[in-house]
Amino acid sequence: MTTDPIDYLFSLERLGMKLGLENIAALCAALSHPERSFKSILIAGTNGKGSVTAMVHRALLEAGVRAARYTSPHLERLEERYVIGSSEVETGRLRDAAGRVRDAVEALQRAGRLEAPPTFFECATAIAFDLFREAAVEVAVLEVGLGGRLDATNVVSPIATAITSIGFDHQAQLGDTLESIASEKAGIVKPGVPMVCGDLPRDAERVIAGICEDRGAPLIRASSGCGDLRTVIGDTPLALAGRHQRGNAVVAACVLRQLDGAGVAVSDRAIRAGLTDVSWPARLERFQYGPTQVLLDAAHNPDGARALAAYLVEEAWSGCALVFGALRDKAVAEMLAALAPVCSAVISTTAASPRALPAAAIADIARAAGTWSVSAIEDPRGAIDEAARRFPRVVVAGSIFLTGPVRGILRPR
Repeated sequence: MTTDPIDYLFSLERLGMKLGLENIAALCAALSHPERSFKSILIAGTNGKGSVTAMVHRALLEAGVRAARYTSPHLERLEERYVIGSSEVETGRLRDAAGRVRDAVEALQRAGRLEAPPTFFECATAIAFDLFREAAVEVAVLEVGLGGRLDATNVVSPIATAITSIGFDHQAQLGDTLESIASEKAGIVKPGVPMVCGDLPRDAERVIAGICEDRGAPLIRASSGCGDLRTVIGDTPLALAGRHQRGNAVVAACVLRQLDGAGVAVSDRAIRAGLTDVSWPARLERFQYGPTQVLLDAAHNPDGARALAAYLVEEAWSGCALVFGALRDKAVAEMLAALAPVCSAVISTTAASPRALPAAAIADIARAAGTWSVSAIEDPRGAIDEAARRFPRVVVAGSIFLTGPVRGILRPR
């Protein structure tokens, strides 16, 4: 029996992650280079790259461009990764594209032309390219998955690139200094293609500036090279909450202003729509769960936790309960230390991933991180229910593999 193409795709998760462009290059060639059928924009960064991708995509649609976006990971459904126009791809079309990619993989394996089995992300990226070609997409906004230099998305020839932020995350793959992380992310820099960067640590910016100079890529510092955000949005508030989103909005606006040179005209009106009329789930997203207010945030590294803590202070959410789950390779102690001063209790739970840190282990770390009440409930639904029983306000954070399933619990049916 032939394996369902989507089941085949998920079966590749057992292979974990692998950086490198050999497999994706071979896949693209076998599929007759779908990645060359549209113009692309590459967005990298430690935090904020998904938000910027969503903003740029929304502005392109407002400008009348047939645009698509590819993001990762998904929260609840695989289809979320592939948005063409204003809609997620239909499941049938996704299955067909996954089938074409599976067939290409099997043909390459029979011919001995793959050095290693392809990963989930490599095939998911090839599926995006195939879907976008089939839909006659003009411009695709691509969120880099991990790093940049060896990420599967980096097989494209973009018309603009961006690095939203540089911080510590995925050190095992990207290195344990800001300079090494910046160097990996700056692997998306292409000769002659404008690179927009957000506010970066000085050492990281120095690395990126050097790579841009070596490759003849114009470097545009968003905070100084794109004018005042207020001139674009006026008094209309940004759609996405949190002070950190202002920096992301400036990066998005700056990227959009680079596109005219590539034949993609985006007016200030369209840019304004991208910043003030965009949705990006699980980023300081609020829900009502019975009488309890719940704030869902995808913070999954120290910088993300600090941004969340700052928002809780601004919104006077101090004293809330934190439901927290994280993966084993994350800086859990540093994340919890950032959130402990603004939360009265933490209920640790186990994220929906084989790589999740068990709730009991998180609880041990939490006890050392602050003078708050600590308990552990393995099941996320049980953790949410217990937090909601005890507190009028609850924050859920620590991993997208937690916030995704919890969003499914909280979402009105």
